[in-house]
Amino acid sequence: MCGISGWVSYGRDLRSEQATVDAMTETMSCRGPDDRGTWVDTHAALGHRRLAIIDLPGGRQPMSVSTPNGDVAMVYSGEAYNFSELREELSGRGHRFETDSDTEVVLHAYLEWGDAVAERLNGMYAFAIWDSREDKLVMIRDRMGIKPFYYYETADGVLFGSEPKAILANPLAEHTVTLDGLRELFAFIKTPGHAVWEGMREVEPGTVVTVRSQGIRTTRYWTLQTREHTDSQEASVAHVRELLEDIVRRQLVADVPRCTLLSGGLDSSAMTAIAAAQLAEKNQTVRSFAVDFVGQTENFVPDELRATPDTPYVHDVAEKSHTQHQDIVLDSDELADPEVRSKVIKARDIPIGLGDMDASLYLLFKAIREHSTVALSGESADEVFGGYKQFFDPEARRARTFPWLVRHDRHFGDDHTMLVPELSTALDVPGYVRDAYDTSISAIERLPGESDFEWQMRKVCYLHLTHFVRILLDRKDRASMAVGLEVRVPFCDHRLVEYVYNTPWSLKTYDGREKSLLRGATADVLPQSVVDRVKSPYPSTQDPRYAVKLQRNAREYLATPNHPVFDIVSHDWLAGAVDIDTPQITQASRRGLERTLDIALWLDMYKPNLKLS
Repeated sequence: MCGISGWVSYGRDLRSEQATVDAMTETMSCRGPDDRGTWVDTHAALGHRRLAIIDLPGGRQPMSVSTPNGDVAMVYSGEAYNFSELREELSGRGHRFETDSDTEVVLHAYLEWGDAVAERLNGMYAFAIWDSREDKLVMIRDRMGIKPFYYYETADGVLFGSEPKAILANPLAEHTVTLDGLRELFAFIKTPGHAVWEGMREVEPGTVVTVRSQGIRTTRYWTLQTREHTDSQEASVAHVRELLEDIVRRQLVADVPRCTLLSGGLDSSAMTAIAAAQLAEKNQTVRSFAVDFVGQTENFVPDELRATPDTPYVHDVAEKSHTQHQDIVLDSDELADPEVRSKVIKARDIPIGLGDMDASLYLLFKAIREHSTVALSGESADEVFGGYKQFFDPEARRARTFPWLVRHDRHFGDDHTMLVPELSTALDVPGYVRDAYDTSISAIERLPGESDFEWQMRKVCYLHLTHFVRILLDRKDRASMAVGLEVRVPFCDHRLVEYVYNTPWSLKTYDGREKSLLRGATADVLPQSVVDRVKSPYPSTQDPRYAVKLQRNAREYLATPNHPVFDIVSHDWLAGAVDIDTPQITQASRRGLERTLDIALWLDMYKPNLKLS
């Protein structure tokens, strides 16, 4: 797991631009605290920061191979979980390896198969290859978009990086955010390819972006395709378990300490239980970590989103699976600390976070990093198996919009009331969302004979797997890599995603509950309390002192009415929000305060050129 950066220029000699390439690379030192390196040629420069996971001494990057027709150099971020099989196949084709790293295997796989290497990889990855044999840059991103990857077209080439900050460190990149960028910040839909910064693009998941002197071309090597599902319920459950066993076994491979993230929900508990059983076969114990808040378990109040606290279920799993468990308990001072908020904003490059849930995730990862370098997460199981409440909400199912927005608006209210009225009108976020929804569903193929209800649920599942999951994957990657922790996501294995996506909704809910296939496939390794537990989202603090601290922090901006935050956030709205008695503060006001503080810090840190007309 690493941070990559680079610059391709067909109109200049980049050998004189070493300092700029170094500056781009150093912005991501947190992603790769173990090593750094650059590779510079006439028209291409590659930078790399390394977090050593596999073959600690032998996996240094950038990595290059000399051929009779020129050098081929690569910078790589992520993991290829099938690298052992690929290495064996490539050895049989005459390739010789000098290291035990998966990076070298991917590089040689490119030499053997060219761009088609992407179709052979199982893993999470974002990598760039400069092929001097054809003077081209090849950028490839994993199917689900687990690893981030951005690029910025210049007059004579391209800049790229794992994170926007690497690109923004180059003088050629303008720090501009237009209305369209702000729309993306407030829409909560993660439009594929959109990067918020004007001129910057994401390498979309499942694509290959090729840069030549003539221009840039994008080709898609993977998409979520509709296929008929013919397996019985029993066979489907068995196949899900078979896949999970193989996926977890592959993702436990590392030459550094590993652990699991355990929330006490079905997803993380199933993954932890399988990992614990597999490690027990080798007389090893899995470490597990969970987040909690001071006094939350004892004083928990059920609400619309969360019916139960996590900790009792976490401890049930830890006891049954014999994990070496540790709770990371946080208090409101930590969650509301402006320094923590600034670290989260710096990690994300944009103020699109989830308030205390972002802060707690960062602090959780920071604490875990003291013990482990790799963590397995239950992220994305809700999107794959159908776990969120909006999957079962008739209004959300029927709505001609992204389903999670229906429940989001119901719980938090309209986010846009906090905006300057003229800006809210100019943004027209509802119109932006409608257009994005129509574009997204136009890509879905309907099965012949598929009922109207199954077709509607296919659309709901598709939108979660192509939009919502990417919001959470990006959040998890940035928060974890900000402290040099690699988080793996077994439920994002494309084989599992493809298989479960095409199971009909009646099979996904065969026992009348959410995530029936996952529950049926793993019930034998779980405590009964977890098998019976109703879905509960990532925890959020209920401590009223947290809201008080938000109000105190926000009040400081009211004292500086010329602060640029008031180009976006209504001064009158903020004045009202900081004066609400804490017991009466609504979720919408609390969220608005969090977003205001995020935006203000972002404006101070990044000083973007806002074009609001």
